Amino acid sequence: MTDGHPRRRSWIDIRWRQFRHAPTPVWRAVAADATVAGIGGALLLAYDVALDHGAAFPGGDHQTLAAFVFVLLVVTVGSLATYLWVPLPSGAGGRRRRTAWSGMLGLFASLPVAYLALVLLLQVLRPLLG
Repeated sequence: MTDGHPRRRSWIDIRWRQFRHAPTPVWRAVAADATVAGIGGALLLAYDVALDHGAAFPGGDHQTLAAFVFVLLVVTVGSLATYLWVPLPSGAGGRRRRTAWSGMLGLFASLPVAYLALVLLLQVLRPLLG
Protein backbone atom coordinates (compact mmCIF):
# COMPACT_ATOMS: atom_id res chain seq x y z
CA MET A 1 0.00 0.00 0.00
CA THR A 2 1.06 3.54 -0.42
CA ASP A 3 0.39 4.69 3.16
CA GLY A 4 3.28 2.68 4.63
CA HIS A 5 1.09 0.04 6.28
CA PRO A 6 1.32 -3.63 5.32
CA ARG A 7 -1.63 -4.92 3.34
CA ARG A 8 -4.34 -6.81 5.20
CA ARG A 9 -4.21 -10.50 4.50
CA SER A 10 -7.29 -12.61 4.05
CA TRP A 11 -8.11 -15.48 6.36
CA ILE A 12 -6.98 -18.02 3.75
CA ASP A 13 -3.68 -16.17 3.20
CA ILE A 14 -2.97 -16.26 6.93
CA ARG A 15 -3.78 -20.00 7.23
CA TRP A 16 -1.71 -20.81 4.11
CA ARG A 17 1.29 -18.98 5.58
CA GLN A 18 0.86 -20.81 8.90
CA PHE A 19 0.72 -24.12 7.03
CA ARG A 20 3.88 -23.37 5.04
CA HIS A 21 5.82 -22.20 8.10
CA ALA A 22 4.70 -24.68 10.75
CA PRO A 23 7.11 -25.23 13.65
CA THR A 24 9.44 -28.23 13.36
CA PRO A 25 7.99 -30.01 16.43
CA VAL A 26 4.54 -29.97 14.83
CA TRP A 27 5.85 -31.44 11.57
CA ARG A 28 7.75 -34.11 13.49
CA ALA A 29 4.66 -35.04 15.52
CA VAL A 30 2.51 -35.37 12.41
CA ALA A 31 5.23 -37.32 10.59
CA ALA A 32 5.66 -39.76 13.50
CA ASP A 33 1.91 -40.33 13.76
CA ALA A 34 1.49 -40.65 9.99
CA THR A 35 4.28 -43.24 9.85
CA VAL A 36 2.66 -45.33 12.57
CA ALA A 37 -0.74 -44.92 10.88
CA GLY A 38 0.71 -46.01 7.54
CA ILE A 39 2.24 -49.20 8.95
CA GLY A 40 -0.79 -50.04 11.09
CA GLY A 41 -3.13 -49.12 8.25
CA ALA A 42 -1.41 -51.52 5.88
CA LEU A 43 -1.93 -54.30 8.43
CA LEU A 44 -5.56 -53.31 8.97
CA LEU A 45 -6.21 -53.23 5.25
CA ALA A 46 -4.54 -56.63 4.78
CA TYR A 47 -6.73 -58.06 7.55
CA ASP A 48 -9.87 -56.64 5.97
CA VAL A 49 -8.99 -57.96 2.51
CA ALA A 50 -8.12 -61.39 3.94
CA LEU A 51 -11.52 -61.57 5.65
CA ASP A 52 -13.28 -60.75 2.39
CA HIS A 53 -11.38 -63.51 0.61
CA GLY A 54 -12.52 -66.13 3.10
CA ALA A 55 -9.58 -66.31 5.49
CA ALA A 56 -10.52 -67.81 8.84
CA PHE A 57 -9.03 -66.23 11.95
CA PRO A 58 -9.34 -67.61 15.48
CA GLY A 59 -12.40 -66.12 17.13
CA GLY A 60 -14.02 -65.03 13.88
CA ASP A 61 -14.43 -61.60 12.37
CA HIS A 62 -13.16 -58.75 14.58
CA GLN A 63 -13.13 -55.77 12.21
CA THR A 64 -14.40 -53.32 14.84
CA LEU A 65 -11.83 -54.53 17.35
CA ALA A 66 -9.12 -54.27 14.69
CA ALA A 67 -10.09 -50.65 13.95
CA PHE A 68 -10.07 -49.86 17.68
CA VAL A 69 -6.64 -51.46 18.10
CA PHE A 70 -5.43 -49.45 15.09
CA VAL A 71 -6.51 -46.15 16.68
CA LEU A 72 -5.02 -47.20 20.03
CA LEU A 73 -1.76 -48.12 18.26
CA VAL A 74 -1.56 -44.78 16.45
CA VAL A 75 -2.28 -42.84 19.65
CA THR A 76 0.14 -44.69 21.94
CA VAL A 77 3.03 -45.49 19.60
CA GLY A 78 2.68 -42.14 17.81
CA SER A 79 2.78 -40.27 21.13
CA LEU A 80 5.78 -42.28 22.30
CA ALA A 81 7.61 -41.72 19.00
CA THR A 82 6.87 -38.00 19.22
CA TYR A 83 8.10 -37.93 22.82
CA LEU A 84 11.39 -39.50 21.72
CA TRP A 85 11.79 -37.41 18.54
CA VAL A 86 10.65 -33.94 19.67
CA PRO A 87 12.79 -32.53 22.48
CA LEU A 88 12.15 -29.12 23.94
CA PRO A 89 14.27 -26.28 22.56
CA SER A 90 17.71 -26.17 24.15
CA GLY A 91 17.50 -22.62 25.46
CA ALA A 92 20.50 -20.97 27.09
CA GLY A 93 21.89 -24.13 28.71
CA GLY A 94 22.30 -26.00 25.45
CA ARG A 95 20.91 -29.16 27.05
CA ARG A 96 17.92 -30.67 25.29
CA ARG A 97 15.38 -32.39 27.46
CA ARG A 98 12.04 -34.08 27.01
CA THR A 99 8.90 -33.49 29.01
CA ALA A 100 5.29 -34.56 28.84
CA TRP A 101 4.79 -31.67 26.40
CA SER A 102 6.39 -33.71 23.63
CA GLY A 103 4.13 -36.68 24.29
CA MET A 104 1.04 -34.48 24.47
CA LEU A 105 1.93 -32.93 21.14
CA GLY A 106 2.00 -36.44 19.68
CA LEU A 107 -1.31 -37.29 21.33
CA PHE A 108 -3.04 -34.20 19.94
CA ALA A 109 -1.63 -34.87 16.47
CA SER A 110 -2.46 -38.59 16.56
CA LEU A 111 -6.23 -38.29 16.87
CA PRO A 112 -6.91 -36.51 13.56
CA VAL A 113 -4.20 -38.57 11.83
CA ALA A 114 -5.84 -41.83 12.98
CA TYR A 115 -9.27 -40.61 11.87
CA LEU A 116 -8.04 -39.50 8.46
CA ALA A 117 -6.14 -42.78 8.02
CA LEU A 118 -9.27 -44.81 8.80
CA VAL A 119 -11.32 -42.80 6.33
CA LEU A 120 -8.66 -43.12 3.64
CA LEU A 121 -8.19 -46.86 4.25
CA LEU A 122 -11.76 -48.02 4.71
CA GLN A 123 -13.68 -45.55 2.56
CA VAL A 124 -11.26 -44.89 -0.31
CA LEU A 125 -8.68 -47.66 -0.66
CA ARG A 126 -10.80 -50.61 0.49
CA PRO A 127 -13.49 -50.19 -2.21
CA LEU A 128 -10.77 -49.90 -4.84
CA LEU A 129 -9.38 -53.31 -3.81
CA GLY A 130 -12.78 -54.95 -4.32
